[in-house]
Amino acid sequence: MMMVVGLGNPGRQYEHTRHNVGFMTVDELARRHGATQIAERKGAWTARATIAGRSILLVKPQTFMNVSGEAVGPLWRWHKMDLKDLLVISDDIDLPFGRLRLRPHGSAGGHNGLKSIFAHLGSQDIARLKIGVGRAAGRDAKDHVLAPFSAEERADLPVVLGHAADAVELMLRQGLDAAMNVINPPAGETTKQPQPQTRLASAAAVAGAAPGDGSSGASRGERSSAGNAARGEGATAGPAGDGAPSATGSPVPDKDGGVRATRHLNGQPRRDGQERETHDA
Repeated sequence: MMMVVGLGNPGRQYEHTRHNVGFMTVDELARRHGATQIAERKGAWTARATIAGRSILLVKPQTFMNVSGEAVGPLWRWHKMDLKDLLVISDDIDLPFGRLRLRPHGSAGGHNGLKSIFAHLGSQDIARLKIGVGRAAGRDAKDHVLAPFSAEERADLPVVLGHAADAVELMLRQGLDAAMNVINPPAGETTKQPQPQTRLASAAAVAGAAPGDGSSGASRGERSSAGNAARGEGATAGPAGDGAPSATGSPVPDKDGGVRATRHLNGQPRRDGQERETHDA
């Protein structure tokens, strides 16, 4: 089994913020692969999925970002995993919006969620997929990541989340090193993501991805239902209509015959008096 952890803050007030792109990517993976057994365990919402023929535990810590390790550490130990069995997905303000970067190890780069996980696991040798959310000139980093995406960014966000999910699938299918060669920008490229849809689609074709398995839909420029949810459109609540997780993790037809996103792995904030999380610049 491998654990794929998306970082973010729980609660509706943070649902569509830049800091929550890790949550959004896990939601997209859950949607694509019909995640089941959705439950809360060890301070995190979890779900099971089979991706690229592998058993995957999808995880969204329900602690606040700064103390993500309080959920990830115990869950990782409970499953008796190795460090190589863990992938963490997070936002990154030092990458332009939409840029992806996959790394096998390294520092937290000022990201408090990563810092907490490294502290609880006692190592920085943990694979991580970073999703660029950029910086805003003259704006505090904390305020930037805790704010919703701009209108222009929201228009592109479904494709970005699709690319991020494609990248996770590629890593699970071909391995970390091979995926890095496809996902990471060429040496010297510093301004924008180098046509990830083309690079990821080519990699999926080489890997023999089955049509309709969810690995290439976003690469064709299609906007996923998880992307709609990221923009605050078409998200559905659980059976009680209160925002509880979907029981099946599958898309729900809407009245017009289309498909809208279900909420995946959504929980409520811890009620222990924790204050709003902060982010080091």
